[in-house]
Amino acid sequence: MWIYEKKLQYPIHIKKPNPMYASIIISQLGGPDGELGAATRYLSQRFSMPYNEVIGILTDVGTEELAHVEMISTLLYQLTRDLTPEQIAKAGLDKYFVDHTTGVYPASAAGTPFTTAYIGVKGDVLADLNEDLAADATIPQAQPLSKINFTDEKWVRTSLFLKYLKNRNEFEIVITLYCNIILRTC
Repeated sequence: MWIYEKKLQYPIHIKKPNPMYASIIISQLGGPDGELGAATRYLSQRFSMPYNEVIGILTDVGTEELAHVEMISTLLYQLTRDLTPEQIAKAGLDKYFVDHTTGVYPASAAGTPFTTAYIGVKGDVLADLNEDLAADATIPQAQPLSKINFTDEKWVRTSLFLKYLKNRNEFEIVITLYCNIILRTC
């Protein structure tokens, strides 16, 4: 069960649209390492976890990823609102706008629509936790830095940075918890 609080996890207040940055950050919503895939991954994996503590953490993290979907969607909308046709074409978003106009549609920066083929759910604790680490915990070292470096917008940089710090901490807790559970059962 979820209770929806009608506010963003981190406030986003983009002062001026930036279609070039939107064409990059869209992958954070629907790309292979995006928020939609992360939420789906964690909320699906939790069902086969044999440990209540890990189920709880995957539920919490998956729910938080849904909040990130909302945050990144807000960011995309604010980056693309009130664009001229010339700005849209210059940023390479003209094909996207033909189909979706100002609608926020989950896709990669290359234009590939979101697909669940991006995620792994095996039903095996070690395989699933390794999938989670590979998909999310390593992102702070690679993906956000590339996206953060494309903008000077304070709200964009702060939102992405805080999100990645939080995810790294959560996965350190999951791995520690899992190791403690395994040691207790040996």
